[in-house]
Amino acid sequence: MNKEFILCVLFLMVGQTFVWFQLNGQFIWKWFDENPFLLSLIGVPFSYLFIISTRLGYQVFGNVLWAQRLVGFGLGIFIFTVLTWVFIGEGVTTKTFISLVLATIIVFIQVFWK
Repeated sequence: MNKEFILCVLFLMVGQTFVWFQLNGQFIWKWFDENPFLLSLIGVPFSYLFIISTRLGYQVFGNVLWAQRLVGFGLGIFIFTVLTWVFIGEGVTTKTFISLVLATIIVFIQVFWK
């Protein structure tokens, strides 16, 4: 793993985490529920993280966008799972577990299949 790949994954994870709170904070905090427009403006730095992550991923995966997108999808699913469980209390059903396994397979295919 090289530095660009690690930064790509780090930016994806941070961006996905912030976006989870931006979108789902309305179910936790009253302020989020009452201020969706302000929350949308706060999203600008997160978008920047995704732009940089996409650029890094494109380079890391040999100028291919699909690999970057699928890795981002897989990481997003895992971050969503953890944060939804911790903050909302939704557990993992059998259907969700199978989906998580499939997301893991997608990420492994993109990262390790040469």
